[in-house]
Amino acid sequence: RGYQFVYSPHIARAELWETSGHWDFYRENMFSPMKVDKGSYEIKPMNCPFHIMIYKSKTRSYKDLPIRFAELGTVYRYERAGVLHGLLRVRGFTQDDAHLFVTPEKLEEEIIGVIEFTKYMIETFGFSKYNVYLSTRPDRFVGTLENWEVATNKLKSAVETLRLPYKIDPGEGVFYGPKIDVKLVDAIGREWQGPTVQVDFALPEKFDVTYIGEDGREHRPIMIHRVVLGSMERFFGTLIEHYAGAFPTWLAPVQIKVLPIADKHAEYAKDVYEKLFKDGFRAEADYRNEKVNAKIRDAELEKVPYMIIVGDKEIEQNSVSIRKRRQGNLGTMQLNELISRINREILDKVID
Repeated sequence: RGYQFVYSPHIARAELWETSGHWDFYRENMFSPMKVDKGSYEIKPMNCPFHIMIYKSKTRSYKDLPIRFAELGTVYRYERAGVLHGLLRVRGFTQDDAHLFVTPEKLEEEIIGVIEFTKYMIETFGFSKYNVYLSTRPDRFVGTLENWEVATNKLKSAVETLRLPYKIDPGEGVFYGPKIDVKLVDAIGREWQGPTVQVDFALPEKFDVTYIGEDGREHRPIMIHRVVLGSMERFFGTLIEHYAGAFPTWLAPVQIKVLPIADKHAEYAKDVYEKLFKDGFRAEADYRNEKVNAKIRDAELEKVPYMIIVGDKEIEQNSVSIRKRRQGNLGTMQLNELISRINREILDKVID
């Protein structure tokens, strides 16, 4: 999708955050400055100023735009101890952050592309329900009212072009621009913060970001800030809540458990396990001296998608017996047949 992957430092001089406006508008969410060699440094709450500095590292032409920088970047935000909550609310997290530098003519087209990518990703992970919000100008903001209106209208036009129902969330934009918030709805109807798409006229102005236009003069690009999954920690926490731990096969931490009925079947079970492991499956074998029904029960409690049971009959027929989570006994088949079945399920990212 045309993204260039970049990597940025975890700290920067305080002046960077003063220029960006984070020091004035976001200070309560930042950790205290560090004093190093008589200079003041801040651990980063966001990646955007660094991506701007990468953009500014050389002269850009209108022919280069849009430029799309992406980073799996770890950021640090101060949260009060009382609101910290497992994976869902933390002080340090990694997000799939990207910043797009676009010409005014291409702004809406790029917003639409980002939203389409967002829809593809969240639906792939099994979130068929989500709510879209257009978050508008807060009380404290930077930039002109005219630019805020243009940015808000472009976001509105993009969601309407894609025929996405949305609600207005008054005053919930960020200080530098309005945004689209996509809130994921889990299996029991709860909303979780997910992707965001923000339009920003302000930071390109603050950092004097330019490109050379077709007329040979300097022009100001517009920035789009976006996260598709957002905080990886929060997203995985949301996935756990959504699936209640019963992940589809392609997402499950353990995809297959091999269960020998008795000790004398362990060698055959090991051969099956090693074949699965060699083929790239996340598999485990249960060699405990327990009855097979107890092993099946434990695997079901662990919400493993597939259980392979091997005993005298399977050794004799050079086959395996299969149990599938929620579906029960699937009968006996050749191991290669099972491997093909599971591979198709993984490739198609089947949500069961």
